[in-house]
Amino acid sequence: MSGFHLPILVIIIPLIAAPLCILFRGKDQAFGIAMLATWGSFACACVITAQVLTGGTLSYELGGWPPPIGIELRIDALSAFLLLIVSGIGSIVAPYSRSSLLLEYVEDRAYMFYSAYLLCLCGLMGVSVTGDAFNLFVFLEISSLSSYVLIALGFDRRALTAAYQYLIMGTIGATFIVISIGLLYQATGTLNMADIAARLPEHGYDRTVIAAFAFLVIGAGLKIALFPLHQWLPNAYTYAPSTVAAFLAATATKVSVYILLRFLFTVFGVTFSFEILPTAIPLLILAILAMFIPSIVACFQMNVKKILAYSSVAQIGYMVLGVSFVTATGLTAGILHLFNHALMKGALFLVMGAVAYRIGSSNIDRMAGLARTMPWTMAAFVGGGLSLIGIPMTAGFISKWYLIQASIEKGWWYIALLIVASSLIAVIYIWRVIESAYFRDPPEDLLDVKEAPLSLLIPTWILVLANVYFGLETSLSVSMAELAAHTLMGIK
Repeated sequence: MSGFHLPILVIIIPLIAAPLCILFRGKDQAFGIAMLATWGSFACACVITAQVLTGGTLSYELGGWPPPIGIELRIDALSAFLLLIVSGIGSIVAPYSRSSLLLEYVEDRAYMFYSAYLLCLCGLMGVSVTGDAFNLFVFLEISSLSSYVLIALGFDRRALTAAYQYLIMGTIGATFIVISIGLLYQATGTLNMADIAARLPEHGYDRTVIAAFAFLVIGAGLKIALFPLHQWLPNAYTYAPSTVAAFLAATATKVSVYILLRFLFTVFGVTFSFEILPTAIPLLILAILAMFIPSIVACFQMNVKKILAYSSVAQIGYMVLGVSFVTATGLTAGILHLFNHALMKGALFLVMGAVAYRIGSSNIDRMAGLARTMPWTMAAFVGGGLSLIGIPMTAGFISKWYLIQASIEKGWWYIALLIVASSLIAVIYIWRVIESAYFRDPPEDLLDVKEAPLSLLIPTWILVLANVYFGLETSLSVSMAELAAHTLMGIK
């Protein structure tokens, strides 16, 4: 295996594995294929990341055709960081799915789940590595269409409505993005993103380019679930099978944030996006609203998965807040929170999958006294919850600390206070779950509940411990986020 071919292999492996799951059909065979594919992709991503950190940006020409004529896979620090997140989460969720599927899927459909799962993984990683704007849209649609299938495959009939709502909003967002790409092609005559960036200043920032920018920001905002374009997300994450919710919550919106970053900073450029057009202020306002309103709504929910879903909308606000600063520190904070949120929210949704496996519910009242019968599961929830709040020595604290630093650098003390205040709201909804699990008596019909099986606990605790590790040892995550931010800002 040549290291030179790793950029294409990271996509090809799950793409080939997906139809193999359909071909063999058996759940055990499909599971084995999925495990090999996800871990193979993760291994490729690790090597790619090491190569980017040591040698800089990687460029891979498909078919031997040089860009901009041919399609290019281009992996810089941001691409490698995202690739590591998506493939890492995919490889952790895959073994978790084996036991979880017994509860939430018809057994005969297991091969369909693994096929759609691998296609979704392929699409998300394809978005991360492609240097071609239209292929970015293609990979985005591969991931989106497979996501709709993953959500709708579960037992819960409400998942069908949630998947349909997600389909409608996702299609609108994708349409806006492809219109933006079409307008950019009209203006520049190329689809290579680096080539578009080079030609735009020569072309001039006319109405076509401004319209392309507007379509892109709105389309990406829908895909991100940026408040108030978030209406599809709560139901999609709540009623999706736990495995799917954990995977999508940790990866899908992060990839959409990547699209926004890639176009704002690389394609359109910092000067046009934030100096010629006043984009920073609207993003700042929407980010602050996202930090507070969904968090307040989460405080009144009874379904823990819906609490976590609204929390995800709030956490996206922190990422966009970092972008709105338009500084190296702010962008570092936003990218770092993208990574840390994948760890914390992935862990929390896996916890809820383990809870649903034993009690068949994610309602707060049904979780009363659960810490007595499922101590390891609820301890994992506490660990993920502390990181979500931003308690020191957790990953969540690091990114919020950098956000506060970025606020102070700009002299915006009130923004730093708002970051702290919004984190305190998270204490409320996380405490509601902890209070029910640790300080209430369990329902009589749940007195004999057993701890979740190891097949569910081990992947969950890997992510929980990752939250602690990256809260103490920050050299890798912070250095990659800083390198990605400097690359986007054009700082050498």
